[in-house]
Amino acid sequence: MLKIEGLVKRYGTRSVLKGLSLQILEGEIYGLLGPNGAGKTTTINILSNLLQADAGTIAINGYPVSERTKPWLGIAPQENLVYRSLSCGENLDFFGRLYGLSGTDRRRRVQYCLDAVGLADRRSTPAERLSGGMRRRLSMAIALMHNPKLIVLDEPTTGLDIEARYELWELIRTLQRQGMTVLLTTHLLDEAERLCDRIGILKEGAILKEGTLTELRTCIAAKEILTIQTADEAAAIARAESLGLPHRRYGSDLAFWLPEQWELKEIIDRFEGIPLDAVARQPVRLEHIYIELTQQLNA
Repeated sequence: MLKIEGLVKRYGTRSVLKGLSLQILEGEIYGLLGPNGAGKTTTINILSNLLQADAGTIAINGYPVSERTKPWLGIAPQENLVYRSLSCGENLDFFGRLYGLSGTDRRRRVQYCLDAVGLADRRSTPAERLSGGMRRRLSMAIALMHNPKLIVLDEPTTGLDIEARYELWELIRTLQRQGMTVLLTTHLLDEAERLCDRIGILKEGAILKEGTLTELRTCIAAKEILTIQTADEAAAIARAESLGLPHRRYGSDLAFWLPEQWELKEIIDRFEGIPLDAVARQPVRLEHIYIELTQQLNA
């Protein structure tokens, strides 16, 4: 559905994209992750035909990005671009006119999109009276008005409470079930874990690694992550090194990579003589993979 090959973009002497290549298959949710300045927004702007790349190509459904591909692409930007004084129905009708939809088709699409995002009962409600989550859903409905094949969701749940976030996640899954292809950018790694079929980790204009979560887990030589709290961290690290366990800092947490799942008694036995205030085991998460890959680049 979307194929990016060798994309390069420079601003003066600064290279923002450095030969970016990725492919998104029809019907999948692809998560594009990366820190601020990694090139996500530039990529979206080139995909939207708002910027011209210095080199490389982007194709949607086999065709280079152009006026021809414009109807196949829907974009819900990070900022909700809705007219606050207009009702939900009026917002959709306005954007339907911009897309060139005829009167009958436009009215049908307005109702369909309101139903799709769960705002049918808010058709006459001004956007300024909607909650943040509802405005986000309205923004997504606008992106769906012209029935695109590919939708780009840029940080779709940033700033939303947990209930609104869950609602948006279910909406995204529903779009996929209906055959939509989704490009999702997010800083919320648990969101990418829950939603994405494949994930690409972007930094300084290049993909460091991409694949399914299972494939990405092979980047870390661990079956589990062991986190401990102790008054003698130096002794714990020394004991872990003697056991061949790599250690990492995840924020303030001291963690060790376990080559296999250890039972609690086995952990206590192997750290015998070291005061353990708390012990926690967890599977390898996307956050561990992300930190490892991006810090490798900084090393």
